[in-house]
Amino acid sequence: MEEKTFTVSQINSYINRKLKMDGALKNIYIKGEISNYKTYSSGHSYFTLKDENSQISAVIFKINKDRFLRFQPKNGMQVIVKGKIEVYEKNGNYQLFATRIIEDGIGDLHIAFEQLKKKLSKEGLFDESHKKEIPSYPKRIGVVTSKTGSVIRDIITTIKRRYPICEIYLFSTLVQGDNAAPQIVQKIRYAQNFNLDLLIVGRGGGSIEDLWAFNEEIVAREIYACKIPVISAVGHETDTTISDLVADDRAATPTAAAEIAVPEINEVKYKINQLSNRINKHVTNQLEQNKTRLNHITRKQVIQNPESIYQIKNMTLDNLISKLDFISKSILTENKTKLITLENSPVFKRPESIYETEEMKLNNLINKLKYTSKSITSQNKNKLNRLENSPILKNPENLYQNKEMKLDNLINKLQYTSKSIVSQNKNKLNRLENSPILKNPEKITQSKKESCLRNIEKLEILNPLLTLKRGYTIAKSGDKVISSAKDVKTGDELDIEFDDGTINTKVI
Repeated sequence: MEEKTFTVSQINSYINRKLKMDGALKNIYIKGEISNYKTYSSGHSYFTLKDENSQISAVIFKINKDRFLRFQPKNGMQVIVKGKIEVYEKNGNYQLFATRIIEDGIGDLHIAFEQLKKKLSKEGLFDESHKKEIPSYPKRIGVVTSKTGSVIRDIITTIKRRYPICEIYLFSTLVQGDNAAPQIVQKIRYAQNFNLDLLIVGRGGGSIEDLWAFNEEIVAREIYACKIPVISAVGHETDTTISDLVADDRAATPTAAAEIAVPEINEVKYKINQLSNRINKHVTNQLEQNKTRLNHITRKQVIQNPESIYQIKNMTLDNLISKLDFISKSILTENKTKLITLENSPVFKRPESIYETEEMKLNNLINKLKYTSKSITSQNKNKLNRLENSPILKNPENLYQNKEMKLDNLINKLQYTSKSIVSQNKNKLNRLENSPILKNPEKITQSKKESCLRNIEKLEILNPLLTLKRGYTIAKSGDKVISSAKDVKTGDELDIEFDDGTINTKVI
């Protein structure tokens, strides 16, 4: 029997299928040192993972780098690589297809944090010379955070308690997750259109993964570029983010950020009172000093020339009379002009016209007010009727009951479906486990062999050669078998076939 021959592609494909079927190689962690790390234009990175005795080729595709890789791998770095091992059929080499790379002993987020911190520090984003001064008495403060968390409540409560005259603007955003960082950037940019004096950016505490949006490079650069002074308030006192380092000031908590942002109103009032008292005292002192100096000068002039006081008074009186005369003439001229203008004015000739015009305006306003009030009243009545007749308002529990019923139905369907699937799979598994073929796969070939033997026996029974062995002969005329005496006539030549040979004979 000829042996089967395989192609190289078939062998590589067969080995690859075998590796894929091995559960231990589907999700495996391998520790080693990175070498020959190289990223191509496609975004995929290829490298070798080695230890002191061996090495394995590895690749991490761009989609996994973008989703899971938080730091830049380098040659010589000790790492733990998560992935699967398969054969690259084109060249027949088995390869580690990585999904995550973690530095051995240190989390990948910590590595990414340190790398970005070093990069931005080198660029000068953390330098004190770039930090803007926090205003002492802000009028308007913006807050970039989630509208549903406790952060905004704490900030509002603290600011209203300490400095109630300050206005607060909330720019609601996601504070965790893949979409949080771009949204935070968008809100910081948008907040700069509101003539704010100060901006607070933050969120409550959490793990490093929860706070990671405030460690993203785009957020750090947007805070640095912000024209408004920024206070970063992310997490608790022990948490430090890139946003804290690049902001103009850093608060240990969101509540502390509010305390940094505004002064205590009572302290401000006390300082104002102190300054007012000091100003009043200073002005009073100046007035007393000037009075004293004036009295001293006056006494000195009177003693030296007693007549001077009368001369001064006469001169002052003459000046006053001249000024009064000029002013009276000027007022008289102006009034004459106004009187002539008024006499020629239609309003002066018919003064009731001014009231008629205003009365018309008033009537128009009254009509508009009546129409608007009726329209608003009608709309509100309709809304009120709809609300009063609303089944939800009459029985608000129905809303929750309906939702609860739907949830119960979904849970029941899920339980039923899961039980049905489990039951079906159990039945299939039982049938497979109890299958005689699975228990004894040789039965398939055995039954085929037995069937084949039975067919061979049937063929042997029909084999004409066996008939010859039992002493029978076969008569032929040429190639035609003679099965009846009627088929021959006298003088025909026949071939008589025996088991061991053939003779020729003639019919007499």
